[in-house]
Amino acid sequence: MTRIVLSPAVAEDFVRILEHLDRHEATQREQRIDGIVRAIDVLADNPLIGRALDGDLRELIVGRDARGYVALYRYLAEFDTILILAVRAQREVGYTHD
Repeated sequence: MTRIVLSPAVAEDFVRILEHLDRHEATQREQRIDGIVRAIDVLADNPLIGRALDGDLRELIVGRDARGYVALYRYLAEFDTILILAVRAQREVGYTHD
């Protein structure tokens, strides 16, 4: 099973997402973060499931519409490890850590 590592910046992404949900009085905040983490866990068995981007970057689409998120990651095949680089809402443009 492939190892998954979250970059330190992902914690900031989760805080930003939770703050956004608070501002909009969204329900089930913690469940949304849990859903993102569960979707990322799928990569342990399917590391190449995300759509390919430039170089060795990939994106995993999680959910849809107002509950949709995107996780940017890099699969390091030689170490059988996935590095999650960033998480953002699907409606956001770009990643905050580009």
